[in-house]
Amino acid sequence: MDAPETHDLIEPEILMLAYRSGIFPMADSRDDPEIFWIEPRMRAILPLDGLQVSHSLARSLRRGRFTVTCNAAFSQVMDACAAPRPVRACSDHPEDEEAESESWISHRIQRSYEALHRLGLAHSIECWIEGDSPAERTLAGGLYGVGFDGVFCGESMFSRQRDASKVALCWLVAALRRTGASLLDCQFITSHLASLGAIEISQMRYLELLDAAQAPSLRGKITPPSTRRPFPDQLAAPSASSAATSASDGAALATADGDSTAVAPLSAGFAALLDDAAGAGLSASPGKLIAQLLTQTS
Repeated sequence: MDAPETHDLIEPEILMLAYRSGIFPMADSRDDPEIFWIEPRMRAILPLDGLQVSHSLARSLRRGRFTVTCNAAFSQVMDACAAPRPVRACSDHPEDEEAESESWISHRIQRSYEALHRLGLAHSIECWIEGDSPAERTLAGGLYGVGFDGVFCGESMFSRQRDASKVALCWLVAALRRTGASLLDCQFITSHLASLGAIEISQMRYLELLDAAQAPSLRGKITPPSTRRPFPDQLAAPSASSAATSASDGAALATADGDSTAVAPLSAGFAALLDDAAGAGLSASPGKLIAQLLTQTS
């Protein structure tokens, strides 16, 4: 007899322990109730001073083609990221052009990240096409991920309009730089991410960067992959000192031994960028500020 399906949430402390250990969950399909934990041998990161902004992308930013928001439609972004997407056909198999990829973002995973979002530990960036009224604007693209200390782990992005996801990424990088973050995790390298400046490093090197970007009270507590126990066993009893909880909408992450490290969540960095744009007289076109910030070092 098959085991009954379960749609229980992945507990927030379990998810945060996973991310602090360099591991993340995936599922085989949208309706799959089971999850498995991924620890890639090679990891993609996007250096925060290495985003490649093309002339056309900078033009999209300056012209304010999209209205950009933060945490305004987290669930909608996840829905869009989880939607089936056409798989580009290779020249040898043009008949596959209409195929669609199966999402690894299961309903269980989505509800678990929505719970993290309510705790201030998961964030989204949205790009909108404005309509005749605020109620008529449409979601053109966006991204979401998990943020803690100086780390942001990008989970997925989507685009319904040219440059929409790239514009969201530009705002993400600018906001992370504004908060003083040091690590943007992209999980797996793709040609698209590589064209934007992402690089591939070993998991061991990633863990070193992850360790350095975390709260001082947690540094040095990550075991290297060669000696780590299988993660499901490790999850059976996560230590209280390693399980992160949120306070004041993610403004601080505390550990059971009393240490806490104030961190600026993505939403704070995003708000600071809007304030910077207002101070520069660019309230009506904050994308101009983002283009200036990113093209100065890109």
